Amino acid sequence: MLEIKELEKSFGGIKAVNNCSIKVEEGSITGLIGPNGAGKTTLFNVITGRYKPNKGEILFLDRSIGGLLPHQIFKQKIYRTFQITREFAQMTVLENLMLIPDQQLGETVWNTWFRAASIRNQEKNIQDKALEVLEFVELIDLKDEYAGSLSGGQKKLLELAKSMMAEPKMVLLDEPGAGVNPTLMVKLITKIKKLCEEDKITFLLIEHDMDLVMNLCNPVIVMSEGKKLAEGTPEEIKNNEEVLEAYLGGQYR
Repeated sequence: MLEIKELEKSFGGIKAVNNCSIKVEEGSITGLIGPNGAGKTTLFNVITGRYKPNKGEILFLDRSIGGLLPHQIFKQKIYRTFQITREFAQMTVLENLMLIPDQQLGETVWNTWFRAASIRNQEKNIQDKALEVLEFVELIDLKDEYAGSLSGGQKKLLELAKSMMAEPKMVLLDEPGAGVNPTLMVKLITKIKKLCEEDKITFLLIEHDMDLVMNLCNPVIVMSEGKKLAEGTPEEIKNNEEVLEAYLGGQYR
């Protein structure tokens, strides 16, 4: 589904992404791990249009998307989340979801004059979908709460819910487990697996929590110094001596 070919992104004399080539298969939950500074988040930022690559190619469903702007990437049905959640704190949980769908009629001034009935119908459909999504992520009881009042784990579930409102083909998750308590972590893992299996959404996620990676992802890609160091099943990565020494310590020996 996603293919990165010899990608490079430099900041001054530093190559944050250095001749990196990876593939993400459709229908997979692919983990991307590595130490701080390995280039993982920069890679996400290049894929999603925040940064333009200096070199290389990005293909999504065999179409080149390298250098597209973020809103153009969004229209390709690629959605990304951030390590620090980006909710609208002074809007309700429900309102946060209702903002996501593209091409809403009410965003055009003259439609509010001439197509009021159509706007009402569309907003009703969007609200119904948002409520259904909140049921799925088990935040329905908090629909009228300000998003800023949610716990860290609840905000991660809200990010997942927002991705569902975009009806993506692929979701890039940046540390979905960061700041999430064990109970909500189990819920988050369950929801991601269900979205992959039932809604056929492909996931690529950056994560430092090795338990989450090993229980959720297959395959796992390891980055180091801006490029791919290793790739394999969780079991293969656990037993890769170079990976163990550099990134996982000895906990899986």
